[in-house]
Amino acid sequence: MEILGTSLRVCVDDLDAAVGVYERLTGAEAVRFAQGPVSAAAVGPFLLMSGPPGPMEILRKVTATLAVRDVHEAAAALREVGAEVIAGPQATPIGGTLMARHPDGSVFEYVDRRTADRQ
Repeated sequence: MEILGTSLRVCVDDLDAAVGVYERLTGAEAVRFAQGPVSAAAVGPFLLMSGPPGPMEILRKVTATLAVRDVHEAAAALREVGAEVIAGPQATPIGGTLMARHPDGSVFEYVDRRTADRQ
């Protein structure tokens, strides 16, 4: 499995206020989206998230988001090293995602950005 990049996950109370700060720091424009009750913004290497306490408690346990070529291949590689796939792989509007707990207890999200012809 080749890791193509990472996103630093930042949980914030006020997404609107945080977006302005991170846009100025990175010089990048935020790409906003929502998943269920959680609002998010990708700004450069940062993934800012804000939402109700329940979902945010879960999201705070995820160390980082890792970009890979294919989440199905990642799932197989993770299982080979003793990791537990705890959610997914599943399709999203922009690609696949899965959550895995590594043997050391760290939890990571793995994502791919698959095009429609590769799904």
